Amino acid sequence: MILSRFLTCTVLALALAACGGSSSKPNAEASKVLPTIGSSGGARSNIQAKKLFGAKSDGSRQSSAAYGSYAKGCVAGGQQLAETGPTWQAMRLSRNRNWGHPEMIDYIKQLSAKAAQQPGWEGIYVGDISQPRGGPMLTGHASHQMGLDADIWMLPPNSLSLSRSQRENISSISMRRASGAYVNSSWTPQHHQVLKAAASDPRVARIFVFPGAKVQMCADEKGDRSWLRKIRPWYGHHYHFHVRLSCPKGATGCVNQDPPPAGDGCADARQWQANILNPPAPTPNAPKTKAKPKRELLLADLPAQCQSVLDSN
Repeated sequence: MILSRFLTCTVLALALAACGGSSSKPNAEASKVLPTIGSSGGARSNIQAKKLFGAKSDGSRQSSAAYGSYAKGCVAGGQQLAETGPTWQAMRLSRNRNWGHPEMIDYIKQLSAKAAQQPGWEGIYVGDISQPRGGPMLTGHASHQMGLDADIWMLPPNSLSLSRSQRENISSISMRRASGAYVNSSWTPQHHQVLKAAASDPRVARIFVFPGAKVQMCADEKGDRSWLRKIRPWYGHHYHFHVRLSCPKGATGCVNQDPPPAGDGCADARQWQANILNPPAPTPNAPKTKAKPKRELLLADLPAQCQSVLDSN
């Protein structure tokens, strides 16, 4: 029975529903197989993709397109978010990760304008979006590969005139208490409204945030609750929230993540909270399995279109 449950979980994980009713995996994608670069990349096929894409300092001169999936893809014709705008600042500029698909750049600008309407918020501080041509990053994220993911800091901006040096050294602030089961005293109604605005854009597929924030928003929301479906509890995500857009309309070669389960997802978030406060006991007699180190993505593993993205001027 244990083996049967394990196999069932493995299959369902690809469809985003983990056993036991837990939340969706952040990088699980719909079961769509795309042709890969394979051996057509020649001698580069067996080079780690992060080394090749991480070396590119600007976007490709191509029409904009997202190829592959959130954790195995690239972005053609990526646009760079301006370092400073009327209602935003891009942070950690030395990383050169303020690039994205034009849909994401437009989304960030619109969200920042809405955030600036909140008391105490001059706009938003924008963390990592993507590398200039997407692809696996040299450090950090497994996703953020198609220019359709972005991290938005929880720190309310009180200045949009930070220097490059200041943006390297300033830190966001944590919103969590009790290991993420609850929000702390830094959480405000304005955070609720910014996240609500972020999730209400129809381009958004989901937003990842720590469980306590989702539980708090579920308790506080007295009006339309439909947007809560897109707020998904996940590990970490207490210094920032992670926005993921759906593939742009009409896009080919871009694989969407399966949609969140129906409903507002509040019961699931409360289960996350309960598991933090009272961790479930280990399953008796469960087979001991040692997680295998995840293999680094090679250029050969990426969608076929990513070769031209890499080679473009």
